Amino acid sequence: MSATAVARKRGKPATGARVGSGAGKRRRKADSAGDRGKTKGGGKMNEEISSDSENESLTPRKTEEEEGEELEETAQEKKLRLAKLYLEQLRQQEEEKAEAREFEEDQVAGRLKEDVLEQRGRLQKSVAKEIQTPAPADIRVLRGHQLSITCLVITPDDSAIFSAAKDCTIIKWSVESGRKLHVIPRAKKGAEGKPPGHSSHVLCMAISSDGKGLGTQWVPVQAHSDLGGPSCRHLYTFTGHRDAVSGLAFRRGTHQLYSTSHDRSVKVWNVAENSYVETLFGHQDAEAALDALGRECCVTAGGRDGTVRVWNIPEESQLVFYGHQGSIDSIQLINEEHMVSGADDGSVALWGLSKKRPLALQRDAQGLRGEPGLEQPFWVSSVAALLNTDLVATGFHSSCVRLWQCGEGFRRLDLLCDIPLVGFINSLKFSSSGDFLVAGVGQEHRLGRWWRIKEARNSVCIIPLRRAPRPTVVGS
Repeated sequence: MSATAVARKRGKPATGARVGSGAGKRRRKADSAGDRGKTKGGGKMNEEISSDSENESLTPRKTEEEEGEELEETAQEKKLRLAKLYLEQLRQQEEEKAEAREFEEDQVAGRLKEDVLEQRGRLQKSVAKEIQTPAPADIRVLRGHQLSITCLVITPDDSAIFSAAKDCTIIKWSVESGRKLHVIPRAKKGAEGKPPGHSSHVLCMAISSDGKGLGTQWVPVQAHSDLGGPSCRHLYTFTGHRDAVSGLAFRRGTHQLYSTSHDRSVKVWNVAENSYVETLFGHQDAEAALDALGRECCVTAGGRDGTVRVWNIPEESQLVFYGHQGSIDSIQLINEEHMVSGADDGSVALWGLSKKRPLALQRDAQGLRGEPGLEQPFWVSSVAALLNTDLVATGFHSSCVRLWQCGEGFRRLDLLCDIPLVGFINSLKFSSSGDFLVAGVGQEHRLGRWWRIKEARNSVCIIPLRRAPRPTVVGS
């Protein structure tokens, strides 16, 4: 065996391998230099890599099969999570729909209940306690008539007011702007071919529930149409009453018109066909006021005969009610079964059609005036009621409007507040929404000229009725 072979067997480099050994040393130095360069140029990267390497060395490596199983399970879990989320959303949507249906059903049930109560004349919404006392500065005063306002009506959409006065004129006002929209002037002699106006005091007006018909009075009764337009077109003149027409009312939902007069009669007219229907008699003195709602009947105030009467038109019959001690000059229905009236003895009465006597009677509703021993009550010159609620207003010849709350079952009248106005309160009307009350004010009483309040302004007053905010219920 040669020496070289022995040396290789023992692991020693052969003599001929010295050159290769030197090259190996140089390679190792170059590699070391390269490593140093890499470390110098990218130390942070090496640190991160080394850190990852350490983590990898600490965490046992997973086989490809295990990693595949893990990825497959994650996808299944994601699908399961999304499915649960989708089902939860469906459940929430169904709950919301159920709540909406329940709320809608409650509303429908509530409306049906109100409709039934309204038809039976027992609906009494509680709104009076929410009304705040109007501030005098908030009252808007509209002036345009030369003489005392005698009557007024509000259009069903609450956008306009019609007022009439002793100057024989009728004015249509914009509620929003307070401007005049149209004027029906006093009739002039010899004005042939022109739409006839009124030649005497206008004591009453009525507007149909669709807002298209306006009835005004003296002798004869006149009907106007196209009330929503810029002008009012004269439609027809009804003749038949033999004295001043003192009350007018349309039956709700129809063009059937009722009228009452100082000739002690009640007449029925069909405005759609411009025809007379019938006449009813019963009062023993000049009738002062009339009102009607949806039933085929009307109620009248009998003036000095001291009675309130309910007229059943189809049966041509009447019910007679007693309670006031003076002239009953104003009346209005609250609902189909209850009404309010006022008299010059200072009393305000609440009536139910099933009782011949008042359910509630407020005597001396504004107090007494005059010297001790000679006191006289303040006249009740007008009344108004917010339909199907417990809110009532009364006007006096003492420059005051009072708001009242009707007690449960209309068996009590509770005073809410006074609204001072200068002049005779000859007419009162609530808006359909109940957002405002309109008063017709004059220097004289609408039915006569017993005395005059010189400082009063003949005007239409719009009184805002703001409601107190309801308390917020905070959950615990």
